[in-house]
Amino acid sequence: MLTLNKLHIFFLCFCTFALSSFYATAQIYSIVTNPSENTATAMRVSWAADTTVKESYVLYTLKSDKTWKRAGMTIPQQSLCTVFDSIYSKNASGENFYENAVFYKCGAELTNLRPDTEYKYLVLSEIVSDYSLISDSTEDVHYFKTSGAKSWSALIISDFHCYPPLPKRLEAADAMMDQVKKYDSKIDWVLHLGDVCAWGGSYSFWKYLYENKYFKEYMWAGVNGNHDNMTRKYQLTNDFFRNANFNPENGYEPEVGVCYYFKYGSLLFIMLNNESMRSDEGLAAAQNWLRSVVRENPSKSVVVCEHYQWFFGEDGKESQYARWKDVFEECGVDLALAGNNHIYVRAESDGTEYIQTPSSDNERGMEMKDTIGFNQDKIKFRWTEGPKTVGAMHINVTPSRMILTLLDREGSVIDKKTLHLDK
Repeated sequence: MLTLNKLHIFFLCFCTFALSSFYATAQIYSIVTNPSENTATAMRVSWAADTTVKESYVLYTLKSDKTWKRAGMTIPQQSLCTVFDSIYSKNASGENFYENAVFYKCGAELTNLRPDTEYKYLVLSEIVSDYSLISDSTEDVHYFKTSGAKSWSALIISDFHCYPPLPKRLEAADAMMDQVKKYDSKIDWVLHLGDVCAWGGSYSFWKYLYENKYFKEYMWAGVNGNHDNMTRKYQLTNDFFRNANFNPENGYEPEVGVCYYFKYGSLLFIMLNNESMRSDEGLAAAQNWLRSVVRENPSKSVVVCEHYQWFFGEDGKESQYARWKDVFEECGVDLALAGNNHIYVRAESDGTEYIQTPSSDNERGMEMKDTIGFNQDKIKFRWTEGPKTVGAMHINVTPSRMILTLLDREGSVIDKKTLHLDK
């Protein structure tokens, strides 16, 4: 016979087991928090649901709500996604295979949030009537913080080319993010500048990536890199990046959900897609959109992000800088961020600070010449560790200034730049 205590323990274990089947397991996966247009009062959550899942939703509440008694529920947008299916790929063992990736692409916007507040959420596959059964200890709880604080900080990283057959790439980036977090334990979100996947068309790579702890702890905002935009066989489409995220739908056609903008504090972030700018027409469309975003969203400071480098770090030759410098000067862009070249470069021109991040996978870095042959008047600092480079950045923003810091794999400060916002 079960005693009362034993019965109580049995009941709790049963309920916990039952509830765990609703969590993000094999049926709910690839959960990531993306920004809303106004990150002070809203946030967007992206995930995938197996086609056997009849419904799924986000249960969210304040991080301080230990019993989840104040939780709210949001039903997602949902559509059948087949863009990744049957794409030639490699599994974690390095064996060739074709992706089996047909799922419901789900995205929910959480609205009416409090500014400068920490939240937590779960993505569930069935309605839970008793929230008291939910435990913060489950690994499926995700977190984010809304903007609104007078001062805030973020981690900036790029080019770690997540590739399951070579897990040490992501491990190197993960260790680098650990170093940034040691430098500042209170970072609020993460900004990536592209090439987070080796082949964006391999959905198993995104699924593997989003299991990383940093995707569970923070909002991630990022740009579409050339690797994120391609398959192993070099099929090219922005559909991969779009369907791996749920970014604001305030971009221009056909870049909706890929190019987007959002406010974080007093800063306006504008995210571009280099892959749509290969023609003069594509470049003009991106530039006209940027002009309209700046015009319609007056902000204390403007930050533009793209994947391709402004300068070639090897010798200082111009790259995307030449295409954008006049528009940035016209629009008053304060900071232009990029990646791709795998060499850290910081340059100044016409009131805009140009910075490109190094690689962070300890595998695909670049060598550079000892002396700069071009743009000596603009380029102020370069850094690389060669083929095995690991680095990332920290940004701290106050009402009067923006401080950008480059850290190496040991957490040592390599470069620092302060931009004044009270100009």
